[in-house]
Amino acid sequence: MPNKTILITGIAGFIGFHAARRFIKEGYRVVGLDEVNAYYDPSLKEARLLELGYDNYTFYRVSLEEAEEVKRIVRDEQIDLVLHLAAQAGVRYSLERPDVYISSNINGFLSILEACRHHPVEQLVYASSSSVYGANRKMPFSTEDGVDHPLSLYAASKKANELMAHTYSSLYGIKTTGLRFFSVYGPWGRPDMALYLFTEAISKGKPIDLYNYGEMGRDFTYIDDIIESIYRLFQTEPEADSSFDPEHPVPDRSFVPYRVFNIGSHSPIRLNEFVELIEKRLGKPALKNLMPIQAGDVPESFADVASLFETIGYRPQTQVEDGVNAFIDWYEAYTARSEVKEEIIDGT
Repeated sequence: MPNKTILITGIAGFIGFHAARRFIKEGYRVVGLDEVNAYYDPSLKEARLLELGYDNYTFYRVSLEEAEEVKRIVRDEQIDLVLHLAAQAGVRYSLERPDVYISSNINGFLSILEACRHHPVEQLVYASSSSVYGANRKMPFSTEDGVDHPLSLYAASKKANELMAHTYSSLYGIKTTGLRFFSVYGPWGRPDMALYLFTEAISKGKPIDLYNYGEMGRDFTYIDDIIESIYRLFQTEPEADSSFDPEHPVPDRSFVPYRVFNIGSHSPIRLNEFVELIEKRLGKPALKNLMPIQAGDVPESFADVASLFETIGYRPQTQVEDGVNAFIDWYEAYTARSEVKEEIIDGT
C-alpha cells in the first residue's frame, strides 16, 4: 500500500519509532503524534525522533487528550491508516497513578476512535497487551480465551480498549485490529523494561531486583518480529466473521470487522535464564536481589500465535540470545555517544 498516509501515535516510543522507520522505508507517508512525556527519560525519545529525519514524515507534538486537535490532524493530513501505540505503559506505575491510565489509555483512545469515526480511515490497528490475560493460567495464552480477570489497572485499560474498538466497529464499521504484545525488547528499547534495567545495572556493578525469585516466565519478543507482524497485518483487513455464533461467541473475532492477535515469540524463558544471557554477553556477573512477586504481576506469560501465523504467514522467530546481543550492542554504542555529548556540554 505505498502512497498511503499512516498516522502513528506514540511515534517517539520504542515500537512507534521502529514502525515509523519501516513504513517510511516501504514508501508510506508517515504522520507522527507524540506528547513526549517524562514517564521515562525524554532524551531517549528525542533521540529516536532525531533518527526519523526522513522525507515523507511529519511530526506533531500533541497529547491524545487534545481530542479536537487529533481530529484535525486526521482530517487535514488525509490519514488512510492509523497505528495507535500511544499509551501510559507500565504495570507497577498503575498502582501509584491510576488516574493517568484513565486519562491516557481510555480518554486518549476515545480521541482516536472519534477521529476515525468522523474522518473515516481504512484501518485502525492499536496496541493491546499480554497483561489482559491477568489471572489466566491456561498456557499458552490464546485469544480465544476470556480475559475477564485483570490484575492491574493497566491491564484493565487495555481490555477496555478492545471493548471500545469492538463497539466502534459495530456502530460505525471501523475496521479494527488489536495487538496483544508480549514483552517487546531490542535496540532503542525502554529504560524501564527488564533488559535495559538489567544491562545498565550489571554494567555498572549495581544489584538488580528479580521478582518471584527470578522464576517469572516471559515470552520476550524481538522488535523486528513485532514490526514485521504489524506491517503484514496492514496488508490484510479485518472482516466480519461469517461463522460467528452469538450463542457461543469467541473474544478475538466478531460479526463486525474486528480482530485481536497475540504477538509473542511462542518460546518463554525464565528471568534467571534471561539474566544469564546478559551476563554472558557483558562478561560480568549480576548482583541479584531475589524478591517475591509484586502486586499486579503475572508469574507466567506465553503466547499462542497460531491465528497470527494463519493470517499473515509469519511467526516471530528471533532467538532470545541473538536479540539480547543486538540490544547490548546498541546500548553500548548509545551510552558511549551520550557520554561524549555530556562531556562536550560540560566542556570537559
